[in-house]
Amino acid sequence: MIEIKDLHKSYQMGSNSLHVLKGINLSVEDGELVAIMGSSGSGKSTLLNILGMLDNADSGEYILDGVPIKNLSETKAAQYRNKFLGFIFQSFNLINYKNALENVALPLYYQRMPRKQRQEKSLKYLEQVGLKDWAHHLPSELSGGQKQRVAIARAMAAEPKVLLADELTGALDSVTSYEIMELIQKINDQGNTILVVTHEDDIAHMCKRIVYLKDGVIEKDEKIEQVRVESHVQ
Repeated sequence: MIEIKDLHKSYQMGSNSLHVLKGINLSVEDGELVAIMGSSGSGKSTLLNILGMLDNADSGEYILDGVPIKNLSETKAAQYRNKFLGFIFQSFNLINYKNALENVALPLYYQRMPRKQRQEKSLKYLEQVGLKDWAHHLPSELSGGQKQRVAIARAMAAEPKVLLADELTGALDSVTSYEIMELIQKINDQGNTILVVTHEDDIAHMCKRIVYLKDGVIEKDEKIEQVRVESHVQ
């Protein structure tokens, strides 16, 4: 699903150049649930931005579902993002003046799906994350956990190939974090490929594989015994 070969990325900081990614090689298969861990400055956010087509690598290859991602115009990158990727952010990134249903329907609007179909599909995904009864509530009327569920439903609505989650539990308390990870595990059980960037060890161990980044290189990449949230909470 994802193939990365010898990926390099530097940023110009005044007269100095900061080499952030130093030859990343990573392969993610269809249906995997992978945690990307690393301290601040390890390169994990830069890697996620490149995976999300929000930034370009200086060199190396990035192939997503058999498609080389290289030299894309902003329009083409936006089309590919909408087709291939769903994003879940720490800060939820919901539109405050739109209700939960309208927020979930946004990616479908950009796909030019007819309004009735958009609403039906959005309601289906809200039901899947347990928020069907909250469809007409604004973000200001929702708890942090509910906002993140709406964000997950929105990410899934366009039925992307890959879900990219950036510190998705970072703004939540531990009980709510585990509820969100239980939902992520259930989505992964359906066959969805998910990458979770986190600095929290317990959250990482709720995935099936952990990639450890340090100083722009992969220090360790291991498949693990997944901690299922149901058993963890009991």
